[in-house]
Amino acid sequence: MIGGISSVSSIYPAYPAMPVQSIRPTNRVTRGSDGTSQAVVDGVKDAEASKKIQNEECQTCKNRKYVDGSNEGDVSFKAPAHINPNHAGAVVMGHEQEHVANARAEGSKSNKELVSVSVTLQTSTCPECGRVYVSGGVTHTTMKTILGGDENTNPYARQRNRQGYQAASGANLDLTA
Repeated sequence: MIGGISSVSSIYPAYPAMPVQSIRPTNRVTRGSDGTSQAVVDGVKDAEASKKIQNEECQTCKNRKYVDGSNEGDVSFKAPAHINPNHAGAVVMGHEQEHVANARAEGSKSNKELVSVSVTLQTSTCPECGRVYVSGGVTHTTMKTILGGDENTNPYARQRNRQGYQAASGANLDLTA
C-alpha cells in the first residue's frame, strides 16, 4: 500500500481553496439604439474598432461559400454557394434536414431500421468583422441492418454466436473427474 505518512497524502498535495474570481470581458461588441455596432474595450468605446464593425458584410463574409461534403447526390449545396450570414443558421439547418429525410427514407426499407438521427450546427467567428455565424452542420445517423429473421440466415448473428462459443469454450472445465 502506498500512502502518505500523515493524514495528508504526498501523492495528492493539498492546495488552499480560494474563491473563484469572475472573468471580466476585455473586448465586446454591442449594438447601439440606432442599430450601429460599437466596440467596447474594457468599458471604453474604441472609435477605430467601431468603424471596422459595420452593419454591412465585410469582404470575408461576402466571399464565404458553403459546399456539401457528403456522397448524397440529391441534397443542396453540391456546388459552392454563398449564404447571407444572417440567414446561415436557417439555411444550413434546412440542408441538414434534407440529410435527415434521406435517412428516414433509407430507414423505411424492409431490411433497415433507423436507430437515431441527430443534427449538429457548428459556429465560427469571422476574423475580419468579429461576427459569429453558422459555419456548417453535421448529420449523424445510426442504421441497423436486418439481413434475416433467424440466426441461420443472418451473418451477424452467426458471427456473434461463433464468438460467444469461442469465448466460453474451456470456461467450465472440471479437473476433478
